[in-house]
Amino acid sequence: MILALAGGIGGSKLLLGLTQVMDPAELTVIVNTADDLILHGLTICPDLDTVTYTLAGVADQERGWGIAGDTFNALSWLGRYGREDWFHLGDRDLATHLHRTALLREGITLTEATDVIRRALSVRVRILPMSNESVSTIVLTDHGPQPFQAYLVRDGARHAVRGVRFEGIEASRPAPGVLEAIETADGIILCPSNPVISIGPILAVPGIREALKATRAPIVAISPVVGGRSLKGPTDKFLAGLGHEVSALAVAQLYQDFLDLFIVDRLDADLLPTIEALPVRMRAAETVMHNLERKIALAKEALSCLASFTT
Repeated sequence: MILALAGGIGGSKLLLGLTQVMDPAELTVIVNTADDLILHGLTICPDLDTVTYTLAGVADQERGWGIAGDTFNALSWLGRYGREDWFHLGDRDLATHLHRTALLREGITLTEATDVIRRALSVRVRILPMSNESVSTIVLTDHGPQPFQAYLVRDGARHAVRGVRFEGIEASRPAPGVLEAIETADGIILCPSNPVISIGPILAVPGIREALKATRAPIVAISPVVGGRSLKGPTDKFLAGLGHEVSALAVAQLYQDFLDLFIVDRLDADLLPTIEALPVRMRAAETVMHNLERKIALAKEALSCLASFTT
């Protein structure tokens, strides 16, 4: 059984590769939910949806989010009515949010609603939200605090990051099945997602980081930073904003208290002595997943790294 921790786009790419080289039923993924928001009265879970759509084979690969071939008629009419239209909700995507919100109002948990949705889309991978409690990433800037989606989507991440806080994190608990998945996993992979605002909230849920420290399973992480630049999204802004250098080394340092092996891109192979001094084992590979072949190759590399601890 393999467990993965993931955010949205970067994480879903690796997860897709993993499903091509192993039985999807033997893969569990814990997904960040601190990006979630309430908009137009609907509960929207961007990372959960990106992971689910990708594994269902319906994701828009060019945009990296939403459903392929979706239309935006409802969003256009919301704009005509003077409603907020900065968050790009496609018509089919909107159906997911309507369905999820109805399920939650009927009294089931986010974990249960997530399972209902992934089964309806014939996804065999087990998908767990990090917590059933609401957690919100707030980005601190010189222009005041901003909810993450407003900072990223509405404002285009144009302001410098001065800090991050996860509202509600102290009262949150790991969703049912999360700690058990960590305890019983044969291997754990941290996907190449933003270490601050994708993996960071998962690790901040009380009990999860401690469980990763205690597990006997080997833990492998893949760097989302290549040659001092983020592969996707504002990882560089968040690392710099929290006082870290923008490098694969900085990501390894954020995980070093529980990490066994770190996969970096070949461009960062010169970091070997510094990373292994943490001490964390390191391996260099091609980490840029620009097509399915590269996703599969990186997935095989991650699994090979896990296997190296048991042979």
